[in-house]
Amino acid sequence: MAWSEFDIACMRRALELAEHGRGQVAPNPPVGCVLVREGKIIAEGWHDHLGDLHAEQAAIADAETQSVTTEGCSAYVTLEPCNHFGLTPPCTQALLWAGVGEVIVATRDPNPTVRGEGIKVLLDAGITVREGLLRDEAQIQMQAFMHWCEYKRPLVTLKAAMDANGVVDGEVPGRFTSEESLDAVHRLRRQCDAILVGVNTIIRDNPSLNIRRVPLGKRRQPLRIVLDRTLRIPMDATVMTDGQETVLVHIQQDLRGVALPAGDGGADLNALLDHLGDRGVQELLIEGGPIVWKHFLDEQLVDRAIIIQSKTELGEGPESGINEDNIMGAGLEIIENIDWGGDSVTLWSRPNLSWPSQDWL
Repeated sequence: MAWSEFDIACMRRALELAEHGRGQVAPNPPVGCVLVREGKIIAEGWHDHLGDLHAEQAAIADAETQSVTTEGCSAYVTLEPCNHFGLTPPCTQALLWAGVGEVIVATRDPNPTVRGEGIKVLLDAGITVREGLLRDEAQIQMQAFMHWCEYKRPLVTLKAAMDANGVVDGEVPGRFTSEESLDAVHRLRRQCDAILVGVNTIIRDNPSLNIRRVPLGKRRQPLRIVLDRTLRIPMDATVMTDGQETVLVHIQQDLRGVALPAGDGGADLNALLDHLGDRGVQELLIEGGPIVWKHFLDEQLVDRAIIIQSKTELGEGPESGINEDNIMGAGLEIIENIDWGGDSVTLWSRPNLSWPSQDWL
């Protein structure tokens, strides 16, 4: 299908609007919508946070606020409108009520609750539907949602930090990366639904594993997951006492937390990813430590990796065990090398898995 420059500009604007909801709408994807009449955008909307209006409904509400009629207008939306009741009424119903004459859709919704039914309802009602405009861009933007719909598992991002010699911890635990790196890690946490560490990280560092250095916005703190094969976690650890949700993953039965089958050196990681997918987790961040990194890389379960190397030298200590060979052996390739406040940062990803947006980090 041939698309005009105006069509493309309108859908690009819808994609820009969708970014406002990133990190706040999970397990829904970020979606944007613009309403157009006579070659002019008359209203805009996006899905801002979970439970709020969907993008189409928000755009219609924007038109109402401006006292602009929506009768006969065109709607450019980055995802097929839903046709089911969830936390909000169906978007197809809202579009029909608004009198929209045409709907341009970037990509179909692979969720079993939709899968073409939204488009069918619109067509049956006599509304013109065109689809496929900037499909690739839209699918990249909502890649975690698309992956979850297909595999019922989260995308896995591994974040590792080490000193100039590959050491991850000195005699005195503490931060050794730059302030810019620390800010970037908290931005990364804000994009993810859950953060995973091994119990040794909890025992050694007692981390909070939450979002602090960037605005939380309208999202909840991420779920914390601790791999703790035999439940050694201290009961006074911050993740156990701060009132935020933490899940302990172990291989013993009839104990609190999540008991999974045993795998190589701990819980079965494939079973863990299936469990997290069932919980609606779409973006999982692996933060530590070396044993956990090794298990995920060895089992080729990592989709992206962010490797931070500081110029600081910590002296003797445990090594990360991460190098180009084992990352490439896990199926990843280098996307980019960047600098965060003097720290050397390498971004890795599976082939054909792009970063979801320029603002993801």
